Order: sequence, then structure tokens, then C-alpha cells
Amino acid sequence: LAIFRSYASKPNTITLPPSILLSHSETCLTVFDAFPKSIFHFLVIPRIQPPLSARHLTDLRSLLRCEKSTAKEVLMNLNEEANNVKKMIEEEMMKLYKFKWEIWMGFHPISSMEHLHLHVLSADLYSPKMKSKKHYNSFHPSLGFFLHLKDVLSWFDAVPSYYQRMIKLDASQYQSLLKDGDLCCWQCDRALESMPKLKAHLQDEFGKLTTREKAKLERKRKRTDVP
Repeated sequence: LAIFRSYASKPNTITLPPSILLSHSETCLTVFDAFPKSIFHFLVIPRIQPPLSARHLTDLRSLLRCEKSTAKEVLMNLNEEANNVKKMIEEEMMKLYKFKWEIWMGFHPISSMEHLHLHVLSADLYSPKMKSKKHYNSFHPSLGFFLHLKDVLSWFDAVPSYYQRMIKLDASQYQSLLKDGDLCCWQCDRALESMPKLKAHLQDEFGKLTTREKAKLERKRKRTDVP
């Protein structure tokens, strides 16, 4: 559970194999998610550097307890690296699928891993590794458990009372989001009875997206071919 902390503690990333490490900067490193929940799924991890210690970077809650400007600086570094990762994902999308689709960036307020990490994943939740309702709901973009990076950054510009309320990240407030309620498609909000049915539905939704995008490309090609 502390593997991310070991990565973040390395002064030199050369010891990390390319099967783990995608990219790195002076402040962050990006690794492949070992259990991807979308077609593309990476984790951006802040490196442990003064004035912060491993304790300050345990999770999002511990970071937000730090001095406000320090916490924001860490998040902005993550944001910069995540945007670089987004560009890489989009390049791969174009190579493999000939079109791009949305990419999400966000945190989990409660994490089983011991070091802060930002999820950067394609908006499809279409993966063999997506096996449980808990997994699915933790990445559902509008359920409330997945905290979008842009929303977390917006807390810093809010009135102080709102900021203080949001950064509490009360576990009891979020736990129920993973287990309660229906299992619903994040795109059409249709309720499905089981994970196998949801996964089949998500596969169908991605198939429809692929068909639409291929049709757009074909129409564009025909317009280009007209003399």
C-alpha cells in the first residue's frame, strides 16, 4: 500500500522501469495504473521534496491541512504534469482510434494507497479491471466521490469558510457514495442490475461513440475529396 511513497521518495527515477514510469518532472512523476479502470489510466504522484515530508503527502486531506499556498503549489504542479499526460493520451487515442474523447483528472477523498495521487483517465470506464460497484462508483464523474482537480482548485478561490468546510473531506460523508443507490451509467443515467450488465452497456456506449466518430471522419473525407 506504500508503493507510491517509495516511487515518490526516489531521487532518481532511472530505477523505475518503463512498464511502470510514463514520465517525470522535477516535482512529479507519472506511472501506469496497475489496475486501469478506463482504456487509458495513469497516476500523477508528487515527489517528496522540502518543505513537505511524506506525512504531508499521505493523501489529499493531509495535503490540504498544510499551509494554503503550499498545498496549492503542489496541486498546480500536479495539474501541469497531468496536462502533459493528457496530451500523450490524446496522441495515443488518435493513433489507435483515429479520434479523441474526454479525459478526466481527479482525486479520491478516501484512498487505500498511502501517497497522494491524481488519477488521469479517459472518459469511458471501459476496462476488464472494472469489476465492482465500489470501483465504478469511485470514478463516476458526477456521483461525488471522484473529486475533479478543477473543482478542488476552485476551493482556493472561494470564501475562507467554504474552503475550510470542503477540505475536511469527512470519510463518513463519502463512504456511502460507493455503496448506496443504483448502479447507473455515467453517460445516460440508466440503472443497470449488475456489474456484468453495466459493463456490457458501457461497451455498447463506447461502440456507439466509435461509430459516430468514424462517420464524422468519413463525412470529412468526402468533403475533402469533392473537387
